[in-house]
Amino acid sequence: MLQSILADIRREFSFGNVVTRLVIINVCVFIAVNLLRLGFYLGNAGIIPPLYRDILNFFSVSSELMHNLTHPWVFVTSIFLHEGFWHLLWNMLFLYWFGRIVGDLLGDRKVFPIYLLGGMVGCFVFWASAQLLPYLGGSVGYAMGASAGVMAIVVTAGMIAPDYIIRLLFIGEVKLKYVVAALVLLDLFAVAGNSNTGGHFAHIGGVIMGWLFVAQLQAGNDWSEGVNSILDRLERFFTAEKVTVKSTKEAKLVVKHTYRKKDPEQFSDDEIQERVDQILEKIKQKGYNSLSVEEKEFLNNASSR
Repeated sequence: MLQSILADIRREFSFGNVVTRLVIINVCVFIAVNLLRLGFYLGNAGIIPPLYRDILNFFSVSSELMHNLTHPWVFVTSIFLHEGFWHLLWNMLFLYWFGRIVGDLLGDRKVFPIYLLGGMVGCFVFWASAQLLPYLGGSVGYAMGASAGVMAIVVTAGMIAPDYIIRLLFIGEVKLKYVVAALVLLDLFAVAGNSNTGGHFAHIGGVIMGWLFVAQLQAGNDWSEGVNSILDRLERFFTAEKVTVKSTKEAKLVVKHTYRKKDPEQFSDDEIQERVDQILEKIKQKGYNSLSVEEKEFLNNASSR
């Protein structure tokens, strides 16, 4: 059963859209975090040691500037990190519902840049707001979760399709703009609630990013191009590295057969067959005239053996 589940996950990740991949990544990280917690719990007489929290903090954004400067990856890792089930569930539901709208209307390649930029801006706003929280009567330390990135996608969906009709349980059909407005207002009102105040500030950072993204897109500036360009370069880098290694091996093979041994008499039967297959494949792809003098001579000598 486990192998079947893993096969389904790999298939969905390989062939699914960006929203599906983001959900899978977040869920897998959530499972890993809670398995780690379970391991510490069982291995430490039912007490969660401080090391568990230290590990989470290592990947979480902090209200302390020095932590963020010495752990710059937290602006990315924290937006995929969830510890509580309900926190994960609602974020993934909103990501799935609103992400599909954004993907359908703007294109699949816009979804991840919005999520990433919204999450990163949310991290920054969380840190900035933390500097003011003593005056608001709150306190913060570390933050994690996809909420800011998800709110960026929610606002983007509301701006590009305000009259899109969605069906809500117990309410019925509602225009998207009213749902988005209600979610934004809830975050604004929650700021004064002294409950996860820093987290709600981060949500607002995602809201701002979503609004700016669409405003710039309408002005002719596509901020997703920069993010996708970096991702494409990384993909080309790793792909090119593999191709280079393969090409090097092939080059060594050709050198071995072509320059060190020219007469078929110098080859074993297996080497002759391998070399002939290479030449025939070249003829198939480029024609007989593409062969070098040495290759034509080798093929002729091999056929006369």
